[in-house]
Amino acid sequence: MRLTRSIVPNLFTLVNLFMGFTAIVYISHGEIKRAALFILIAGIFDMLDGVVARFLNATSEFGMELDSLCDAVSFGIVPAFMLYQVYFYQFNELGVLLAAFPALAGISRLARFNAQLTSFDDKQYFIGLPIPSGAFLIISYVIFYHLPGIVPAEYSDILLFTITLGTSMVMISRVKFLNMPRPTPKSIKEKPIIFTIFVIGVIACIATKGMFIFPFMLFYVVGSVVSYFYVFFKERYTMPIEEDEFD
Repeated sequence: MRLTRSIVPNLFTLVNLFMGFTAIVYISHGEIKRAALFILIAGIFDMLDGVVARFLNATSEFGMELDSLCDAVSFGIVPAFMLYQVYFYQFNELGVLLAAFPALAGISRLARFNAQLTSFDDKQYFIGLPIPSGAFLIISYVIFYHLPGIVPAEYSDILLFTITLGTSMVMISRVKFLNMPRPTPKSIKEKPIIFTIFVIGVIACIATKGMFIFPFMLFYVVGSVVSYFYVFFKERYTMPIEEDEFD
């Protein structure tokens, strides 16, 4: 096998996959919280592989395809399996289908993204919620709100159904989601407000030992959806003002 610079980011990507597989093993043993930790680590390596690839100028179509395959497992199959083990198992075959929705939607979104990819440049926004974001939204709710029973029992089931189906829908939607801001002078200068919100969110997630991940991700999703429909209806129903023409 020929060794090139691309092997470094590809190894980061494979660590992402290994973390996802490890999470599946822990979920099958009922250790849901430990599995969530490995998904967090998978997310870190998923972010780093792209950063390293661009830094080394080692982006490639192979790396893109490998990244998507690994994401399909770590952020598609794993959250779906967790949902089934934690709650949807009680609905038998229907529960299998319901739990699988995030995986089906997320992997479909990955396929659409790859088919429409025209360059390896860092994107300013994505069409549809990225599959890692969908995984963090689902898993953070399960770990910090559903399992500890923080949400009242009469609302817990409805909320889990809503999050599962809602996350699946926004992943395959046409809604634009801003990419994570990079800690570079250029990025900070171009989008200071977004960068500030992101930094505050990260600090809050660390300070609350993860409990703020779900509300932060929910804010990201709801804010993006509201912004999308605001722009959509504004462009559709705002009549252009015709200027008088003079000879």
